[in-house]
Amino acid sequence: MGRSPARTLTLLAVLVPLVGLFGYAILTSGPLAPVPVTLTEVTERAIAPALFGVGTVEARYTYRIGPTIAGRVSRVEVQVGDRVKAGQLLGEMDPVDLDDRVQAQDAALRRAESGVVAAQAQVRDGTARRDYAAAQVHRYEQLLQARTASEDTAGAKRQEAQVAEAGLALAQANQESAEQELKRVRAEREALVRQRANLRLIAPVNALVVSRDAEPGSTVVAGQSVIEVIDPGSLWVDVRFDQLGAAGLSADLPARIALRSRPSAEIPGRVLRVEPRADAVTEELRAKVAFADQPDPLPAIGELAEVTVALPALTPAPVVSNAALHRVDGRLGVWVLDPDGLRFAPVDSGATDLDGQVQIRSGVRTGDRIVLHSRSPLTGYSRVKVVEEIPGVPR
Repeated sequence: MGRSPARTLTLLAVLVPLVGLFGYAILTSGPLAPVPVTLTEVTERAIAPALFGVGTVEARYTYRIGPTIAGRVSRVEVQVGDRVKAGQLLGEMDPVDLDDRVQAQDAALRRAESGVVAAQAQVRDGTARRDYAAAQVHRYEQLLQARTASEDTAGAKRQEAQVAEAGLALAQANQESAEQELKRVRAEREALVRQRANLRLIAPVNALVVSRDAEPGSTVVAGQSVIEVIDPGSLWVDVRFDQLGAAGLSADLPARIALRSRPSAEIPGRVLRVEPRADAVTEELRAKVAFADQPDPLPAIGELAEVTVALPALTPAPVVSNAALHRVDGRLGVWVLDPDGLRFAPVDSGATDLDGQVQIRSGVRTGDRIVLHSRSPLTGYSRVKVVEEIPGVPR
């Protein structure tokens, strides 16, 4: 039994709008719908690349002050945070018996000095005896020639002169021995005095006390730190930079330092030196960045700091935002919107600044319209719809 024409027309009248509505939905909001994109143009301009790194505040000159021999801390005169002057007494070690030993050496020194004086007197006496004996020998030699003195008498005088010469040589040897003994005693006394002086902990420069490593009554070994001070004018930041893109890093470049405790205040500085050894594990370069002026108040030693180093400006070249760069099939490039449609253009990228602008050596030209953001990933068959902005995506 055939279907009535009226019923067929009624069914078509219902299905045709549904099919059209379905097709419209697919083309406008389904998988075949155009992808909303925002565009930007390739511009030609110079960029000033910069490097960003994180480091810690350190002191270039740190002094760990302690005794040269083992001993007990007698007193500590300063507190952490105190400013001290060069030559100021910071603390002292217990001298034990050093003062008594210095006094004993003083007595030995006076005795050695007296020995030298006595030896010098003996030399003078020996010299006088030798000169008198020599004069007698000369006199009796003349008398012998005049035949008024015997040969035996003249020989005796010559023997007396030899004895006097030997006595003088002995006195001179005693004097040299006494002088050497005096030098030895003086050296031992000076060593004790220096050892005693080393028990007084003295500030080497105008400095800031950063730690007390031992308290009165505690025993420390030779070379152990009791007080640590730093030169506050020698603060710098030990910074680590990613090796990728750090080829232009060198000494004397200007820098901006943001301390973790003062993130909104950028302090001017400069790169003092770049360390010759890189970290092969973290793939980082290290550099020392000095403050242009001493911060006030001083930052804490070990405080984190963010450092931005400005590299020399480059010559003008095509520039795009790094948000426009995509990697398709292993190639880096941008999506270019031509009058004929969308195409992927591989590019050779160059330097990047901290604002995300990337120099392009080849692949696009100034004035090309490229996709900045898209709601979903693009392909060569994607249909796009240019919009002013995409909700949830920064412009």
